[in-house]
Amino acid sequence: MAVVTVHNFDEFTASVLKSDKPVLVDFWASWCGPCKMIAPEVESIATSYEGKAVVAKVNVDEVADLSGKYNVMSIPTLLVFKGGQEINRLVGFKPGSELAAALDAAL
Repeated sequence: MAVVTVHNFDEFTASVLKSDKPVLVDFWASWCGPCKMIAPEVESIATSYEGKAVVAKVNVDEVADLSGKYNVMSIPTLLVFKGGQEINRLVGFKPGSELAAALDAAL
C-alpha cells in the first residue's frame, strides 16, 4: 500500500480521523533534512503494516492549518491516531523500529 498524501482537511478527516485502523501521520516539508532521512522509514512502515494500519503524510507548507490544529512545532512530527484521536507523538528523526513500536501499541 502506498502512503496516503493528505492535501487538505477533508482528506485528513477521511483518511485519518474516520479510519477504522490506526494511522501514522508524518508531518514533513521538502526543505527538512531529517524529514528526508525518515521518509524511507515511513515508506517501509507503510509496506510492513499494509492491511493493519494506514500511513499518511502531510506537507506542513501545503496544509499549514493542520499543523496548527495539531500543534506541530517542529518537523518531522509523527502522530499516531486511533479512533480519530491522537494517542502518540514522535518528534524528530526516529528509526523504523520506534515507528513500528508506536503503531504496534495502537493495534
